[in-house]
Amino acid sequence: MSASEAVIRHYARDDIAARILAALRAEAGADAPVSPETLAPFDHFHSRGVAATTALCALLAPRAGEMVLDIGCGIGGPARWIAARTGCQVTGVDLTPPFVEAAGALAAACGMADRLRFLEGSALALPVPDATFDRAYSQNVVMNIADKPGFYAEAFRALKPGGTIALSNLAAGPAGPPNYPLPWAASVDTSFLSTPEATRADILAAGFEILAFRDASAEIAAFNAELRARAKAGVPPRQGMAVLVGDAIIERQRNSAHGLAGGQLVAVEILARRPG
Repeated sequence: MSASEAVIRHYARDDIAARILAALRAEAGADAPVSPETLAPFDHFHSRGVAATTALCALLAPRAGEMVLDIGCGIGGPARWIAARTGCQVTGVDLTPPFVEAAGALAAACGMADRLRFLEGSALALPVPDATFDRAYSQNVVMNIADKPGFYAEAFRALKPGGTIALSNLAAGPAGPPNYPLPWAASVDTSFLSTPEATRADILAAGFEILAFRDASAEIAAFNAELRARAKAGVPPRQGMAVLVGDAIIERQRNSAHGLAGGQLVAVEILARRPG
């Protein structure tokens, strides 16, 4: 099995859009409106959920009418939310066919099919023309990719000169390897963590200028502490990954939280620019 096939197997699920919409209606009622805001508890598959997307959107600062690329879009929650908030046009690319199908179905359910498109493809061979996008972003994707120089080179190719990319992902910390399974990988076989220093070097080698590079671990630690407090108080979690993965996500998120707390993982947030 290739690395790409293993990643698809890790994430692939059936009837994703129907399950997300059923979860929304179970929580908010049969007549609940379907929108990026009401779907947000269920379709932002990364630490801190929609709060992380909000921070990334503020960093990237897309404008109305701009063309924005989402590399590793999943089921499209951030793409829908960012397009609705800013008026930009978003193209999402993802390796997992059921995710691409669900992203399109949920965009249609939100009445946003004219502002979003979702394509099946690899981050190492993006199915988009050169110099097409004003801005790009990627959340918690590069950990599944061994060829990180290739990832950054493809993002560089897709951006117009002067275009910017915002990245939010986990890097290797100084305290050794984390425990598996993790949200993005069942084992080290499909997890490719690089250090913050190596990440910076790969981005620069692709030709980017780095505008901002910071450790965002404290925000995730605070979010994890809030989740633990809510669990102790008997408040059920509102996370989309639980809808798709079930109880297996608990161990994966626990290992991720322990990795951040113990220094095996570091969360980084980056803004880079293609010179132009």
